[in-house]
Amino acid sequence: MISKRLKKLPEMTNNLAPEEIGKLIPTIKKNCTTKFDESIDLSFQINNRQKKSEINIRTVVNLPGGTGKKVKVAVVCEDNKAADAKSAGADLVGGDDFIEKIKSGEINFEKLICTPGMMVKLSKLGKVLGPKGLMPNPKLGTVTDNLKTAVADAKSGQAEIRNDKDGNIGVSIGKKSFSDDKLIKNFNAIIETLEKEKSNNTVKGDLIKSAFITSTMGVSYKLKIGKSI
Repeated sequence: MISKRLKKLPEMTNNLAPEEIGKLIPTIKKNCTTKFDESIDLSFQINNRQKKSEINIRTVVNLPGGTGKKVKVAVVCEDNKAADAKSAGADLVGGDDFIEKIKSGEINFEKLICTPGMMVKLSKLGKVLGPKGLMPNPKLGTVTDNLKTAVADAKSGQAEIRNDKDGNIGVSIGKKSFSDDKLIKNFNAIIETLEKEKSNNTVKGDLIKSAFITSTMGVSYKLKIGKSI
């Protein structure tokens, strides 16, 4: 049964021509008719099937406007680096004992950072951390000796960009409560990151085949690709 709220939302939006994000954000916000602060989400379909190989993107982007979410960050490191992690704002810090807790299933964090020296021990927990997407990765900046920067980035607002086997990428650019300017800056940061990934992977043709924008409980609109001013 369709709710009264859904009945009031626009229909057949997929038939509309793509618009720039700056024009669509006010419409998306208008459709946020729930009582909670809905997320503003992007969905990309990329051209991941190339003649010689399949493109797999997995990277992170620092969102200048933040994510609007509080992230609980844990750090696995040597004892002499624990102070750096704590001063940077890490919520949980530990070494061998902490690894044992994770091994037993005690996972009460949303982001895990590890120093290279401790990664050999932590890598044995692939079956525990891997399915949850929590295994630190040098490419994502979560295996590093620069704990202050890694923790600060995780806390200030990072989004992971990763495509599934069908070439779909879903990523949030913030909340309804964000200013339009913040949302546009976050969008531009994601587009810049995808452009770099295209260069790194030597993609033939366009990397992004299509893009849509929606809110958590709203309807989607076709999005023009390209940075917005």
